[in-house]
Amino acid sequence: MESLEQYMKQMTASAAQDAAFRGDIPYGEWRAKLTASFTGRLGGFPEERAALAPVRLERVACNGYIRERVEITTYEGLRMAMYLLIPGQPLSSPCPAVLAIHGHGYGSREITGLNPDGSQRQGDPGLHKDFAVSLVKQGFVVAAPEVLGFGDRRLAEDLENGEPGRNSCFRLSSALLMAGQTMAGYRIYESMRALDYLQTREEVNGERLGIMGISGGGLVAGFTAALDQRISCAVVSGYANTFADSILTRNHCLDNYIPGILLEAEMPDLLGLIAPRGLFLESGDADPLFGPAGAKQALDRLEAIYNAAGHGGQVEADFFVGGHEIHGEPAYAWLRKQLAGA
Repeated sequence: MESLEQYMKQMTASAAQDAAFRGDIPYGEWRAKLTASFTGRLGGFPEERAALAPVRLERVACNGYIRERVEITTYEGLRMAMYLLIPGQPLSSPCPAVLAIHGHGYGSREITGLNPDGSQRQGDPGLHKDFAVSLVKQGFVVAAPEVLGFGDRRLAEDLENGEPGRNSCFRLSSALLMAGQTMAGYRIYESMRALDYLQTREEVNGERLGIMGISGGGLVAGFTAALDQRISCAVVSGYANTFADSILTRNHCLDNYIPGILLEAEMPDLLGLIAPRGLFLESGDADPLFGPAGAKQALDRLEAIYNAAGHGGQVEADFFVGGHEIHGEPAYAWLRKQLAGA
């Protein structure tokens, strides 16, 4: 008799294998079909977009860049704050822009060099490595949204708890699932609305948009790029893997789960929707959550998908010595090449 673990592994692997891209139909046809079914599994997106109604909350001159805090409407009745980092030197022309999506932690302040209360941080930058600040110093305009369930966008009970890293993922994800929606879907759509806002800014070249995210932010970055053609390229750090070797090996946060997704595709197939646009993966050799074995399987699968799309050279990876964290420099150089030709 098989163990329960063996049975579950076999069952989920069988579902994913049935949905995998096999090259028996043209890539474009496969992509269109999977895009529609993936969107449905996420819960769908509004047919009409609410007016952004942006409000600037702060504007601060920092070392080499300007930091703004801006709030916009995403879904009707739902507001989202984000940091906008703008290169400090006079801009002779609009700049490429990058969406920077944080993972689990205390929110957008964690990737912009700030403490949870908004004061300047002096200590350890943690796994996020202040990558939004690193990106603006590469010459990009950077938008760092406050992802739903973190930072200022937590339920009152979690805000009042006093622990900056305490999130509201479980209760929000549970409520969304009961309403036929998903946290992943909400976060992806809100990232699309951040792109809408970026395209209104005179500092931004709206034809040169990238996205970068770590861990749960890697989910949002990769899947937003998969579903929004405005994104020219994506960096997925500490997430690209297989569901079988990551999400299904342990108890993860409920925001990772998309009902029925294995009936449509495994994770690399979903990320393969980004093709033929550029995709760069970061994976630490000691990452305990999204380990290198699954990441290398994902890369092999993605290379096959990109080859089928006729753009095999557009997917790259940085397998570095480290853990579940941003690595940085190779990814930043790749983004400069993709978005600025540098």
